[in-house]
Amino acid sequence: MTTILIMVPILAVSSVCVFLLLMVLRLINEMNFLKLLACFGQSGSQCAPMPVTWHQRPRTYHDGYINIRTHEPLELDCSHCAIVSNSGQMIGQKVGPEIDHSSCIWRMNNAPTKGYTEDVGRRTTIRVVSHTSVPLLLKDPSYFFKETNDTIYVIWGPFRNMRQDGKGIVYNMLRKVVENYTGAKIYITTEMRMNYCDSVFKRETGRDRVQSGSYLSTGWFTMILAMDACEGIHVYGMINDTYCTTNGFRKVPYHYYEPGRYECDEYILHENAPYGGHRFITEKRVFAKWSKLHNITFSHPDWTLP
Repeated sequence: MTTILIMVPILAVSSVCVFLLLMVLRLINEMNFLKLLACFGQSGSQCAPMPVTWHQRPRTYHDGYINIRTHEPLELDCSHCAIVSNSGQMIGQKVGPEIDHSSCIWRMNNAPTKGYTEDVGRRTTIRVVSHTSVPLLLKDPSYFFKETNDTIYVIWGPFRNMRQDGKGIVYNMLRKVVENYTGAKIYITTEMRMNYCDSVFKRETGRDRVQSGSYLSTGWFTMILAMDACEGIHVYGMINDTYCTTNGFRKVPYHYYEPGRYECDEYILHENAPYGGHRFITEKRVFAKWSKLHNITFSHPDWTLP
């Protein structure tokens, strides 16, 4: 009698477990569940169960980017990303509200939003910054590291400036920032990741970056990280590799927030510099190639891709 009394709750628990398992299986593949019910007792290819397909999300953790305070890797997982160029092409576009509806909004270096929100939007999710632009951020630290303290900052630069032994000038600046603004989310690009970005340049162009006298642009580092973190990318205000040789191209400032220098003049100057130039035109040619492999679109101006 005692054995029977013990077995009753065991059987009840087992029944509940089986029921829950069936419910989980149904939730995992509800379409197969319904189709199997409709086809119960029937045969034929039209009743073959549908294959289970999984939607692969981008990696959440990015080991090439380390938090300067906690030393943890960057955690970033976006759906639709808007990359906003610093170009004067953004002037008068009035796409700010459209940009702000994106799940993640990317900006570069010290490009401001205040005073330009109608054209470039208000929100900033992640800001990719060159080591040379860090002093520009420090001219207005309250704006960049206090008012926008939800922004993730990714700083890239060579080892000599980012070294952590007390001799890295830029790293030392960033350490002071996180001391003064404890909410600042600042990540530095690891030396291994820097080397990886160089290797991508060589693979895509056939040229060694150092030997060719080239400096990678912040746009290059932004695109590489965004392709890891985003399901889809919409780039605003970036010109393609042939824009500056096209009749009737729009003559705009190099930066939408800095009058004086013109975009195409800077592009051509850097492309042809024997040493120390950003190969903007070459990079745009590579971005066009990447757009065929990833979900990347360009607008304002639109790109005509071969």
